[in-house]
Amino acid sequence: MKRVALLVQYDGFTYSGWQRQKNANTVQETIEKALLKITDHVVKTFAAGRTDAGVHASGQVVHFDIDYVIPGNRYSDVLNKLLPSSIRILESIEVKDSWHACYSVMYRHYRYVINNSKFPNLFLNNWSWHRYQKVLDEVLMSNVSKKMEGEHDFFAFQKSGSNRGTSITKIINIDIKRVEDLILIDIKATGFLYGMVRLIVGQLVLVGEKKISPESFTDRWLNKKKNDVKESAPAKGLCFVNAVYKENVFKNIKNNDFYPVFLIKGFS
Repeated sequence: MKRVALLVQYDGFTYSGWQRQKNANTVQETIEKALLKITDHVVKTFAAGRTDAGVHASGQVVHFDIDYVIPGNRYSDVLNKLLPSSIRILESIEVKDSWHACYSVMYRHYRYVINNSKFPNLFLNNWSWHRYQKVLDEVLMSNVSKKMEGEHDFFAFQKSGSNRGTSITKIINIDIKRVEDLILIDIKATGFLYGMVRLIVGQLVLVGEKKISPESFTDRWLNKKKNDVKESAPAKGLCFVNAVYKENVFKNIKNNDFYPVFLIKGFS
């Protein structure tokens, strides 16, 4: 048996998330069906992060164990011929048996995109949240978000139904910037709670529109006031950018290749 790692990009708009589910179209099931066609055996895949329904990925990392003659670096080409155009394998490589797509991660990087223009844009619609009612104060949003960096209990930013043992996690960095009408919210953390990023963004937008004060935002998460956190950003604006490991597993992909660059070009 050999272990193969995949660098996967997918448009989550038509999928019910990463994880295989009954009576639902998921990314995991689609990839595993393609592997079944190759090997004629059931192959179980493991991902760096479980994206929810409608959430995209530009650099999801997946691994599987397989006993087959195809070299590790050839699985990207073979799988891409079998997968729908909404899923692309950017690179594949054989890794050590001790390496794990999920458990070997140092941190994960998510990006949320808000289109703050007065007018909708069909080219951005499936990849951003068109929040146009008010001009968002991204500086205010950035300042209040910085207090969340570090290890904290983010119980208030966890949706119901989570099977995670603890709501404590470490946010390494939050970066919020405006590029013309686009507001990019980048969050890097060692782990993410169920629905965490979308709940954070929903609350930050309220701050940016001055509907709640920065003090109220901080009070809600710091004192675990989950009942006050009702606004959640839609899934389509969220993207799993990539997972970072101690050693660079993939050699052919540059960091700028992870995220759909067309969202940024033309707005700078």
